[in-house]
Amino acid sequence: MESWQIQLPLRRIWYHKITEKTVVWVANRDNPINDTPGFLSIDTQGNLVLFDSNDPTVPVWSTNSSSLPTNEYAVAQLLDSGNLVLFQNESKKLLWQSFDYPTDTQLANMKIGLDRRTGLNRFLTSWKSEDDPRIGNYSYRINPAGSPQLILYEGQVPWFRVGHWNGIRLSGALVFKMGPLQYYTFVNNDTEISFMWSTYNTSILSRVVIDESGFSRRYIWYEQERGWQPLLSAPTEPCDQYGHCGAFGLCDPNNTTEFECTCLPGFEPKSHREWNFGDGTHGCLRKPGSLICSKGEGFVKLENIKPPDTSNVVVINGLSLEACEMECLRSCNCTAYASANISEGGSGCIAWHGDLVDTRIFTAGGQDFYLRVDELELAQYAKKSKGSVATKRIRITMVILGVIIFFTITFIAYWFVKRKRKGHRKLLSNANITSQATIPRRSLKRGQLVNGQEIAVKRLSKHSGQGMHEFMNEVTVIAKLQHRNLVRLLGCCIHEEEKMLIYEYLPNKSLDYFIFDFGMARMFGEDQIQANTKRVVGTYGYMAPEYAMQGLYSTKSDIFSFGVLQLEIISSRKTPSVWELWNDGRVLDVVDPALCQPFSTDEVSRCIHIGLLCVREAATGRPTMSDVIFLLANETTLPTPNTPSFTFQYADSSKSSGAVSWNRVSITALEAR
Repeated sequence: MESWQIQLPLRRIWYHKITEKTVVWVANRDNPINDTPGFLSIDTQGNLVLFDSNDPTVPVWSTNSSSLPTNEYAVAQLLDSGNLVLFQNESKKLLWQSFDYPTDTQLANMKIGLDRRTGLNRFLTSWKSEDDPRIGNYSYRINPAGSPQLILYEGQVPWFRVGHWNGIRLSGALVFKMGPLQYYTFVNNDTEISFMWSTYNTSILSRVVIDESGFSRRYIWYEQERGWQPLLSAPTEPCDQYGHCGAFGLCDPNNTTEFECTCLPGFEPKSHREWNFGDGTHGCLRKPGSLICSKGEGFVKLENIKPPDTSNVVVINGLSLEACEMECLRSCNCTAYASANISEGGSGCIAWHGDLVDTRIFTAGGQDFYLRVDELELAQYAKKSKGSVATKRIRITMVILGVIIFFTITFIAYWFVKRKRKGHRKLLSNANITSQATIPRRSLKRGQLVNGQEIAVKRLSKHSGQGMHEFMNEVTVIAKLQHRNLVRLLGCCIHEEEKMLIYEYLPNKSLDYFIFDFGMARMFGEDQIQANTKRVVGTYGYMAPEYAMQGLYSTKSDIFSFGVLQLEIISSRKTPSVWELWNDGRVLDVVDPALCQPFSTDEVSRCIHIGLLCVREAATGRPTMSDVIFLLANETTLPTPNTPSFTFQYADSSKSSGAVSWNRVSITALEAR
């Protein structure tokens, strides 16, 4: 249930329970009360009347409804729909309603159109400006002539033609189609011509507004954004402007060879000079020598068309399309025809007589339109159509050939890769691989040799971006570092693009990718202490910041990695938390509780201290490896560590989508302007 409020002295109705004050109806829009609050009453005739407090004898505004019976009195009520109604108290007969006199806003279930019985014509009119509700320059109304159509006028001149009802939608505005939120109703019978929209969910706050600039806009209220969000707007492009290409012109917004205007088949520009300057408003004329209403003439079919202005058409319901064509041929003044109702295969007949104005082409979603041409133009158009069909066939053939070639290449590539993988499986068959883990640029697999020894196989990914240089660095470094506390390198394999290392398997997470990655090892010359690379490799969090951020690596880069490992071994946690505990003086809280007691507090504190010195942000402030060994082995005074710098990986954060919320409380109140 929606909520509304009324304001005096400029009487308005607006949404009450939303944060943004939005006026949807104004009573005395051209006659506001100045400097006085005014008052509202119901007179003896049953009219709702607004008076100026300074002159209570002359109404400022009145409903001017019918007289009441002597035994009845009138009641005013603001409904949840936003409709202010006046009715008889006993019979409940409607005397007056604000929906019959809209201002600039159309709400759900509010009709626009003509009541044939009373002559009441309901239409929207824009405000004069954004903050001035007086009647503006634009109106939104139904033209009842011919096949009734909804048109947005600038003054008395059509500005944007929404079009006639074609059985599915208004023909000139594809944006006004049925959707998940709303549906449209068009009535054309002996009692009324009307158009209205409704929502499937009556709690949805939605409105259509004709603004002071001449645009028709639909809004919906989003509670999460606390504001109105536009769903659609028209007109939006030159082809929406009424008669942009003149009589017998065709507006195509996707025309890339000329400007958006072309002439209909059988026509040429009326003024070639203006046409060449991009002005199509003068329209087109039939080509010289065209013989209409003669032997051999016929109709060319144009697809996805917004039919021209239907003010001067003849509508015959119940005719088939073939009968409609014959009906048009009987009159030499008939220039085109189309189905009156395109739903369920099409039915009825619309025949145009005279000029064809405001015709455009849509990319999709328009309707078929049949234009009358002479024998020569009909033959030329048929030839173009055949050429177009041939071109389409060629394109389809090329697409099919392309698909066949693509799948052929894909199959060959798949066969080649499968063959290589078969060779790799054969290569590793004697290793009895049982499990695997994947890390960036590498994959790790656990296996067993024929002698029963368990191994860890490290395979360089073909998509890693690193190659032989990195691989040989790892082999060289690990081969030299044989120690009982280091995982042993048992062998290596280089076969075509495959590069693998065979390590001994340690059951306590030897496949952990955070520390099982020595591929960033670099070889320095004897006189080198620093180098630069454009290819940063390694595990973030263990790399020195100057290397991770700038590609600078030196003998101090490994010191940073050593410090991170030392701190993690002692604490079994990420190093940022170690610094926080150290900085708070809680040194013993750094130590992993799983470490067996007793241990020397001084020694642990010294190890943590040295680890923090190794992870300094500036490389020059870090000790060398020989300094680290000396500091660990002696009781010398240690410098104070600085706040360390660490490198992290970040995950993408998910975005929350907006949701629609509805107000369900109704209130009526008075407020002075």
